[in-house]
Amino acid sequence: MTREVPEWIGKTPDTPAPPRVRLRVFERHNGICYLSGRKIMAGDKWQLEHLQAIINGGENRESNMAPALVEPHKVKTAADMKQKSKDYRVRAKHNGIKKPRTIRSWRKFNREIVHAPRER
Repeated sequence: MTREVPEWIGKTPDTPAPPRVRLRVFERHNGICYLSGRKIMAGDKWQLEHLQAIINGGENRESNMAPALVEPHKVKTAADMKQKSKDYRVRAKHNGIKKPRTIRSWRKFNREIVHAPRER
């Protein structure tokens, strides 16, 4: 008979999982990196990865975590950030928010300087 342990939930999105939770997640996934499918061997550097990234609406809880080797984890994190940025751009465009103008003045072919108006 196994003892039922309540699921760990972080108090904040930045709360790191304690060692006992890391071990439970590692054993639940049989020590296999969920990104590369490779067995995590002794001496390999690995981290707990959120299956659904916190910045994309995931939660900091045990059921949303899996072990991942460091290199594949970096790749997934970059992809998560790219998706978050795209979602923000689409949402901003939908709401009529424009990026601020970065070019304030330019020169025409006849050497005349043109200054941009304040509002776009």
